[in-house]
Amino acid sequence: MADQSFAGRPAGAGDRSAAAGVGPLMMDLAGPVLGPEDREVAAHPAIGGVVLFARNFVDPAQLAALAAELHRLRSPPLVIAVDHEGGRVQRFRDGFTELPAARRIGERYDRDPALGRSLAEASGLVAAFELRRAGLDLDFAPVIDLGTGNEETIGERAFHSEPGAVTALARGWLRGARRAGFAGVGKHFPGHGTARGDTHLDSVVDGRPLAGLRAADLAPFAALAPCLGGVMTSHVRFPAVDPGAAVTFSETWLRGVLRRDLGFAGIVLSDDLSMGAVRGALGSPEARVAAALAAGCDAALLLNDRAALVRVLDGWPPGEVPATRDLGRLRPPARPPAREREYHEAAALLREHLGPAEKPDPSHHEEG
Repeated sequence: MADQSFAGRPAGAGDRSAAAGVGPLMMDLAGPVLGPEDREVAAHPAIGGVVLFARNFVDPAQLAALAAELHRLRSPPLVIAVDHEGGRVQRFRDGFTELPAARRIGERYDRDPALGRSLAEASGLVAAFELRRAGLDLDFAPVIDLGTGNEETIGERAFHSEPGAVTALARGWLRGARRAGFAGVGKHFPGHGTARGDTHLDSVVDGRPLAGLRAADLAPFAALAPCLGGVMTSHVRFPAVDPGAAVTFSETWLRGVLRRDLGFAGIVLSDDLSMGAVRGALGSPEARVAAALAAGCDAALLLNDRAALVRVLDGWPPGEVPATRDLGRLRPPARPPAREREYHEAAALLREHLGPAEKPDPSHHEEG
């Protein structure tokens, strides 16, 4: 890697891609410190952000130092993101509040809707406040899939099985995150909670027509579109809507349903393009990235496969940053509006009503 020069140029003061904003690709890191190869990859103008995982975390002080170092690498700075939903999908734990799984909040909502909404808001505020304090820019949350049977991928990550309840609780979560200065990223458009199977491993097909989806899985996305800074796509294929492509690679879904029909004006991010559902369908990493960007994704995540990412960067046209919407729009403001007192009150509310979260299964793959 160190002896490769890439097809593009390192970002610098005179680079027009850097002046236009960060690039459309998001990378990952091998460990808790930046190595020479990480730095070289991050310098490529096509890179716009970094997604962190549990392997990149030791403690809050180390995380803050890593985030600061990443931000210093580029101007405009890279966007630093993480999947930090709560429950089994929470990358950072020691020194962070153990956030409840969304399903636990939904169970409280069934007994007391007002309390459920307050707990969702508290969870969003605490997650965003603690990540922001560590120097991160973005949380890939909330999950707004319906919890209607897909235990392989979604399960406890969903607030509820009813669209109205999911909308109410996700709206509360987004309100809390905004109080701490974070934009929300709703996932996995247009809904992965009903389709059986795990896109991390293999292709997943949902045969329902668009009308059926609008009344169910798609309803929370439609209601929350004005509130979301970003939307993450699913790799599910809906042949009744687009017989030729999974959602991540479908103009019908992204430019048609999401942009035109729902009026979504934020950033569209692909789910990880190294997942099993897309490897077989599109083959090469270059083809996966090109197809996602052409279909309407503003940011393409290519994670946990450094060789594939290097291959894409080697063939990247110099100066080309094709996304029409800058990933950097998702960065938080300079000063988060939430105060320390609000954060402590929110954390206390979670402890009082939900107690400590369940520990994750260490054998389970890292989900997004």
